[in-house]
Amino acid sequence: MTTTFQILAVLAVVSNAVVFGTDFFSATVVRPALAHVDDSTLVQVMGNVHRYGDKRLALPGTLGLLAALGGTGTAAAAGETTAAVAGGVACAALVAWLVVFNKVPAPINRRLTAAASGQGALPEARALQRRSDGVLGVLVTLQLLGLVALCVMVARP
Repeated sequence: MTTTFQILAVLAVVSNAVVFGTDFFSATVVRPALAHVDDSTLVQVMGNVHRYGDKRLALPGTLGLLAALGGTGTAAAAGETTAAVAGGVACAALVAWLVVFNKVPAPINRRLTAAASGQGALPEARALQRRSDGVLGVLVTLQLLGLVALCVMVARP
């Protein structure tokens, strides 16, 4: 029988899969593609990508974390040890993702967005993008860990 924590875990999987897919696409497609554009194009493309992406992807990211937290609490309250532990792992991974994202890419994204909006030049744009790209592997890994742990919650052996 499907329980409340499993429904919340499925919601968290679907929501966080959006973020995982975006990070994975950025690591495997966007990063190598940016190596072939000039700095001005990099600023315009990535500044505008983040103008929309950082706002719109906040919803599935927030919903995913809240659903994971709710599912974990519900599983723990129901005495579902395996699901609660898996949920705890998922929540830790998702919170770690949030910390890394807010520390490295988010401030860079804001600078690229401002530069793309004509709020000043950004001569160090390529170096900033490399720094942001440097944590993509960590972000992808944390999202993947969260998704796998959430799937364990759904399956609850």
